[in-house]
Amino acid sequence: RANGLVGPAGKVLLAVSGGADSIALMYAMHALKAGNFFNAELLCAHINHQLRAAEADRDEEFVIAQAAKLKLPVTTRRADVRGFARINKLSIETAARRLRMEALIDIAKANDCGRIATAHQKNDNAETIIQRLSRGTGLRGLGGIWPERIFADRFKFIRPLLCFTRDEVISYLRQRNLDWCRDRTNDDCMYRRNYIRHRLIPELQKECSESIIQQLSQLAWSSRRYYGVVCSRADELWPSLADCDAEITVLDLKLFGAEPKPVKVELVRRSLANIGSGEKNLTQEHYQGVLQLEEQNVTGRKIELPGGFAVRREYGNLIFSNRRVGLAPPILSKDQAVTVEISGQTTFENFSIQAIVLERNDADLEKFKAAKTDSIEWFDLDKIKPPLIVRGRRTGDRFVPLGQSKEKKLGKFLTAQRVPHGLRRDVLVVADGEKIIWVRPVRISEQARITGETRKILQLQITGFNA
Repeated sequence: RANGLVGPAGKVLLAVSGGADSIALMYAMHALKAGNFFNAELLCAHINHQLRAAEADRDEEFVIAQAAKLKLPVTTRRADVRGFARINKLSIETAARRLRMEALIDIAKANDCGRIATAHQKNDNAETIIQRLSRGTGLRGLGGIWPERIFADRFKFIRPLLCFTRDEVISYLRQRNLDWCRDRTNDDCMYRRNYIRHRLIPELQKECSESIIQQLSQLAWSSRRYYGVVCSRADELWPSLADCDAEITVLDLKLFGAEPKPVKVELVRRSLANIGSGEKNLTQEHYQGVLQLEEQNVTGRKIELPGGFAVRREYGNLIFSNRRVGLAPPILSKDQAVTVEISGQTTFENFSIQAIVLERNDADLEKFKAAKTDSIEWFDLDKIKPPLIVRGRRTGDRFVPLGQSKEKKLGKFLTAQRVPHGLRRDVLVVADGEKIIWVRPVRISEQARITGETRKILQLQITGFNA
């Protein structure tokens, strides 16, 4: 209730391995439902990793039997963890975690479950924090295991046991004479988490007057609370700061540079997440390298990140991209511009700009529509306030798209229109002294369109190597 974990959920899928924590989760959630603490329907899922032969099959049968006692429906899946790890060059732990997550989400989807409950508790949280500290982490990582997280865009993973220690879980089971499966691999310190659990934490506890599990739990809570403040600020900035699609994220350095470091790190994390970069292989050094691109103020400098991703400084922007997509610069920088000669021809860089004034009576609208291309448009001359210029995109550009009544941020408009990055870099901006009238070749402005009252038409044709 304190964390709103179940809320109005129609169905909750319980991830049950058969171990002590997951059996406690299943019985506790069943008891809470019986006590009308929530109304959600409960279902169970068991993923057989096929790593321990007969023991793994025994665990599967045990979970099925326990679910039957509580009259809970159960779905089982088998995963070839060893084969997946070998093919993808992953550790057994990483392969098992990835396949388990995929299977749970698949089962939740098939059964229309909006939430998936896992049995992580305080000791798991402490182990996670220490593991992250050992490889380097930031504020978000110090938050440990969160009470709830959203995966695959809509599936909420909840951790109802996160407020209990492992000893409290075992005590709960013994008081109720409940059995569970023992996994002998949990004692093998070859696995890093087991080493932290059985060797490192006991040694650290010797140096602590209070429970190190409780202290790390409090650290996680404080970190999550502070990180929430950082996220709120990032949420406020993101719409005006970031221009992104599925392949590239562009951050405005003027806005980015004004923020404190914790907010900058979160904005970098979001930028990388937007283009599909995972966080597992990113270290503090990687984040520091990105921040140095802003500090060094050298256009064209870039750093490469794990997984085939790269970040480049380009004029007043940081550009995050998969290296396969490339980081081609725009055809015009934001500082390049030319004043257009009306009723004449203007040459600019690789472009030829022709401006012709037509009397409304001489303009055949139907013929124009038939002959129109992305490089030619008509405007109401009386709605244009000289001087007329052609330039590159600039941070903060806004215009009123044709057919709309409200001003839109240009970057967000291009994203909403699903304009690919390859076309975005070819965009030219045509503006008068007050407003943008054409985002070539995407859309003209509602504020300069011709109407039945138009008397004179300005025809603009922009051609060139990129036309």
